[in-house]
Amino acid sequence: MPPRRRKRLDPALFALDVEGLKAGRYTDAYFVRTREVLRADRHAPSVLMQVTGKRAGLVGGVDECVAILRLCTDDWGALAVHALYEGDRCEAWDTVLTIEGPYQDFAMLETPLLGILSRRTGICTHARRCVDAARSKPVIFFGARDDHFTMQPGDGFAAQVGGMKDVSTDAQAAWLGGRGVGTMPHALIAAYGGDTVKAARRFAKHTPEDVPVVALVDYANDSVATSLAVARALGDRLGAVRLDTSEHLVDTSVVSQMGAFKPTGVNPSLVWNVRNALDAEGFGDVKIVVSGGFDAERIRAFEEEGVPVDAYGVGGAVYAGGFDFTADIVAVDGQPQSKVGRERRENAKLEKVR
Repeated sequence: MPPRRRKRLDPALFALDVEGLKAGRYTDAYFVRTREVLRADRHAPSVLMQVTGKRAGLVGGVDECVAILRLCTDDWGALAVHALYEGDRCEAWDTVLTIEGPYQDFAMLETPLLGILSRRTGICTHARRCVDAARSKPVIFFGARDDHFTMQPGDGFAAQVGGMKDVSTDAQAAWLGGRGVGTMPHALIAAYGGDTVKAARRFAKHTPEDVPVVALVDYANDSVATSLAVARALGDRLGAVRLDTSEHLVDTSVVSQMGAFKPTGVNPSLVWNVRNALDAEGFGDVKIVVSGGFDAERIRAFEEEGVPVDAYGVGGAVYAGGFDFTADIVAVDGQPQSKVGRERRENAKLEKVR
């Protein structure tokens, strides 16, 4: 029995600007002109175009590209499309997508296809690196504030495909039918005059019981004292405290320990101080979430040191670095034809898109 095919996302989910894509609004002008030349000259070559990635990673954006090809080409039925699936591993210069058919039918789509693959693959790959570094601990995607809000649905999906457990906005969770999760923000504490305990009480009172209360405890830069105060006030209603100390500040609890480590921001000593203090007063069930400048390398260092973190919040690091893709015609009317160095590269992992 052949292996069960994986499911692709419904093209309607992406809410594409179909008419704009068809018209070439999002396309480099030279591709639009190429289509005009071919049509004016009544030259209709059938080509095989392959899309390859220049770096190794986890491919993202494949279903979005398939949706564009389905909805924005002149005749989807005239094309033969083969593609990897979301989250599939690709090595440098692996082929991730092929399109075969009349070139003028999809010439204007190369630009958006490559842009989608580049962005989503970068997010998916960086997300996986953070998740792998955290081992079995959840990593939450806090990237909504690091880019334009219209990017949230696709970025959140890519981060989840990469293995991140939760996202922070409903838009980021939309493509998988979920909801955003989050903690009590610093702004709420400020709104209650800087009183973290009062803000936490009001947050707990007006938040559904099935939503865990995660309290930020760095507002006064004394995370140990604030964690204990909130734990005493909320008891079993407190699910976790979140450490988010600024990279420019030294928390009160680590001042006396300075000298052998970088004391600013969220550091291992600070986490241990909070953990030990909570445990000493019987709050061992209260978890610790850390955030603020975490990337895969920093998470890995925390894990190797055995720092008692229960979950990591990651934002901007997921957007670091680019993953370039290139699209090249490698055959015309059934005969090999390509730029030197960009010959056809077969990939047995590609599956025909039905």
